[in-house]
Amino acid sequence: MRGPTQDPGGLARQSMAFVLAGGRGSRLRELTDRRAKPAVYFGGKTRIIDFALSNAMNSGIRRIGVATQYKAHSLIRHLQRGWSFFSESRGEGLDILPASQRVDERNWYLGTADAVTQNIDIIRDYNTRYMVILAGDHIYKMDYSVMIAQHVDTGAEVTVGCIEAPRAEASAFGVMAVDASGRITEFMEKPAEPPEMPGKPGVSLCSMGIYVFETDLLIGLLLEDQADPESSHDFGSDIIPRLVARGGAVAHSFSDSCVMTGDEKAPYWRDVGTVDAFHQANLDLCAFEPQLDIWSGDWPIWTYSELTPPAKFVHDMDGRRGTAVSSLVSGGCIVSGAGVRESLLFTGVRANSYSELSRVVALPYSEVGRHARLTNAVLDRGVSVPAGLVVGEDPVEDARWFRVSEGGVTLITQPMLDARQAALGGHLAGEVS
Repeated sequence: MRGPTQDPGGLARQSMAFVLAGGRGSRLRELTDRRAKPAVYFGGKTRIIDFALSNAMNSGIRRIGVATQYKAHSLIRHLQRGWSFFSESRGEGLDILPASQRVDERNWYLGTADAVTQNIDIIRDYNTRYMVILAGDHIYKMDYSVMIAQHVDTGAEVTVGCIEAPRAEASAFGVMAVDASGRITEFMEKPAEPPEMPGKPGVSLCSMGIYVFETDLLIGLLLEDQADPESSHDFGSDIIPRLVARGGAVAHSFSDSCVMTGDEKAPYWRDVGTVDAFHQANLDLCAFEPQLDIWSGDWPIWTYSELTPPAKFVHDMDGRRGTAVSSLVSGGCIVSGAGVRESLLFTGVRANSYSELSRVVALPYSEVGRHARLTNAVLDRGVSVPAGLVVGEDPVEDARWFRVSEGGVTLITQPMLDARQAALGGHLAGEVS
């Protein structure tokens, strides 16, 4: 565990970060109906992808490529607005790399490795010595220069970022076994029965989806993989197991390079790939001592920031007092005679009089009508919650109209509300207005 560091060897400046940001993230359900998972909002004003990009930026990496594919418009627009400050004259650059059938006019990106293969010409143009392959859909702070330095020191063919995780969750990741020297002896992609770490029952060693290669070696591996008709053209399923089999893969522990600032007491890494995980990770930020510090200027999370007025809290009378307790409230929000508790309101949210929000994650420009009462809910962007709606108290009724997760979080989108309105019609007249 470490705070922000410098890169005395300049290894980061000799590196390119390639961010894999094309995934749908189907476990986020309707939150990814219109956007790719890396473009999903997080933390009040950022997007999920901003964490991987900020880590690269703060680590000293100034050459970045972002491969997009699934419903990429909002992601591309965000990158153009928020990440256009790189200067080619300083040897910097961020390329947005949509699936454009560069290698085979019949195919989009076939897998994570193929996404890199189809952009080999761009990678060569950057002329960097090392490649850092990143997943664009996790929440964490990490100094990649430390991992690059380990890769150089060990002479590995690939260095794989890894984290200890509960075995019950490990089947969603690549799982590995390592020897005493840190060399990976076995690698299984999303195994149904993940093996436990020796001496740590219930814990598995999982891949973070972060890999470091020498650029020339990686290009050779990708071209070999491209020519293999039996390959699925994926890092976790094909490239990494091949290098493990010949003894060329080394593990890098996240605890060695995670960035600790503020009141953080332990490494923080989250895959916010389910509605429950997304909801909880956002609410983690509302704690008195949050597990993830996004306030420190030592390791800023860069993003596109809209120009918004300050948040406003109005009305001060019994039963109609604009308050927010243990909550994050972003710019442009108006809490108008509403009570907000343990909730996160993104930009431009409005909570109207007599409404109550408890453990609610409200995405930008959503609005909660008067007398509505919401508990354990996620509101999609632009949702208009009708007056008097009660959510989070009757799971059977909630499931009738909305998406209720395994953990009891209710996801609400505008099409769901519109369908409810159409079905109930005049019966809604009984709701408080």
